[in-house]
Amino acid sequence: MQSVPKAFRKLIVWQRAHEFALMIYKASEKYPKHELFGLTSQMRRAAVSVGANIAEGYALGTAPNYLRHLNISIGSLAESESHIEIAHDLEYLSDIDYEKLTEKAREVGYLLSRLKTSIENNTRKKP
Repeated sequence: MQSVPKAFRKLIVWQRAHEFALMIYKASEKYPKHELFGLTSQMRRAAVSVGANIAEGYALGTAPNYLRHLNISIGSLAESESHIEIAHDLEYLSDIDYEKLTEKAREVGYLLSRLKTSIENNTRKKP
């Protein structure tokens, strides 16, 4: 029996957030072992939270819930960006990986803000 794809997977913002989380996992594989329960774990959790909250908010189906979860995603993305800065400053991330991750984070942030604005505007239009 083939499973039906979840509707949130069709969202470009979720797809890019998923790519971002995978990029974080791959980049953090190279971190020192003593960071496994520190920066590595925190970076991964924050990155996974971005897409997870997009999916959860979408599944809940109401604008207020969706907006709340999008705000959590935005916060998790900011947390991820802070971790990327620290990892780069500690020289755990190469300049190339740093650039790729920050560019993907910018893309996800842009898509999140556009989706949030769209939902807010559609919510205001309804009587």
